[in-house]
Amino acid sequence: MKVTNYFIALIFFISACSAKKDHTNAVVKDITVSLYASANVKANNQYTVLSTVPGIIKKINIEPGDMVKTGDLLFVLENREAVLNADNARQTLNFTKANSQSDSERLQEAKYQVQAAKEKYQLDSSFYYRQKNLWEQNIGTLLDFDQRHLAFTTSKINYDAAAKSLAQLKKQLMNDLALSEINYNISKKRQTDYLIKSEIDGKVFDAIQNKGELITTQTALGILGKPNQFYLEMDVDEKDITKVKQDQQVEITMDSYKGQSFRGRVSKIYPIMDERSRTFKVEAVFLNPPGKLYPNLTAEVNIVVSVKKNAVLIPRAYLDRDNCIWLKNGVKRKVTIGAQDESNVEILKGLGIQETIYKPE
Repeated sequence: MKVTNYFIALIFFISACSAKKDHTNAVVKDITVSLYASANVKANNQYTVLSTVPGIIKKINIEPGDMVKTGDLLFVLENREAVLNADNARQTLNFTKANSQSDSERLQEAKYQVQAAKEKYQLDSSFYYRQKNLWEQNIGTLLDFDQRHLAFTTSKINYDAAAKSLAQLKKQLMNDLALSEINYNISKKRQTDYLIKSEIDGKVFDAIQNKGELITTQTALGILGKPNQFYLEMDVDEKDITKVKQDQQVEITMDSYKGQSFRGRVSKIYPIMDERSRTFKVEAVFLNPPGKLYPNLTAEVNIVVSVKKNAVLIPRAYLDRDNCIWLKNGVKRKVTIGAQDESNVEILKGLGIQETIYKPE
């Protein structure tokens, strides 16, 4: 009798344990397939203010929160060397301008040389042809004729050389003038490089405040952007980028707005992969933005890839790593899965809605 009681108690204990084991049934409902991405808030036209030249900060005209217009002077760098270079370039330009004038000393000297060579050539030419006529009449000696011919030939060479030198001098002076003008314009432009101006109408979100600091071309001097115009910038893994399309809906959550969600849409997909991170940059805009946003706030974004209607779903925790489900009495069955989200997985084949499944141990 005692054995029978123990046996009954054991059966009751096992049945109680089975009843307590987590179990559920599949449900039929819609499933949203989405891609997760972390994101940062950016202001429209946001950019980091950099200098094109290294230098020492002489003057700071802005503070965080200021509104600026395109062309407003933000920072002034020490530019004594640039001023000296510009003065030197200006003096060189004035000198080359003076030399290139038709009445300049160098040109006048070259012109005199041409004129003298020309007159000498004309004189020797007349002597030569006169002597030639005499020689053709058998008057005079061969030595006289040869001397006149040599003088004529030499003076012609000297005249041609003087004329060529004058032309080369004019060309050189014009080239020097053009080069001096270029160098002067460059030196003036370099002076403006020490004046750092705003590229947009916008707001100063951040600005360096260390007057007298030595900066390089990589030093961030400030961050500017459009106020009250923000978007999301996210990195999408290369294995997911083909699923992302323009104007897809996105769901946004932010630590700054706990318990709230916002809607948006994909606004831009950059068509090149970052080789270091193996990701693509994707931008999205808010459709119902929160009341206040600031650059560099973090967000979590789910890009809605598709919505499947009337899918057979089970919790992901009820599917083991081999894509099998567990039925009554420890029966294991392989199933075919489809779409998934954070909580559920679609069962395409291998499970009926009426069947109870148990959580794998």
